[in-house]
Amino acid sequence: MADPPPYTDKGFTIVARVIKQEGYCAAGHRVGDEIVFDGQAVQGKVCIHALYSFLPKVLAMRYGAEFPWLADKDVATHACPDAWNPVVFEIRRVVSEESSCSLAHPQGRKL
Repeated sequence: MADPPPYTDKGFTIVARVIKQEGYCAAGHRVGDEIVFDGQAVQGKVCIHALYSFLPKVLAMRYGAEFPWLADKDVATHACPDAWNPVVFEIRRVVSEESSCSLAHPQGRKL
C-alpha cells in the first residue's frame, strides 16, 4: 500500500518580526528576531503569551484575509500583552508569484 501524499498547505508564509522592544522581555525578544509560519512548522523562538495573542491574525493573513484599516494589506503590527515591557511585532504576509497563484481572493481576484 502506497503512502498518502504529503500534506501541502496552500496558505501564504507569514513572518512575525520584532520591530520594537522596551523594558525587560522575559522571553528575551530583541529587535530583528523573526518567527516564520509556513504551514508545516513554526520556526524561531516565540513567547507563548505573544504567540497566543497574535496567532489569530497570523492565521487570517495566511489564508488571504485583508484588514481594511491597514495601509498595506500584507503588513500588520501587533503588540504583545505585556503593557509594561511591550514587544511590537510586524506581521508580514510573504507574497510571491508561487503563493499568489495558490490562493484566490473571495471576489475572484488573486492576492
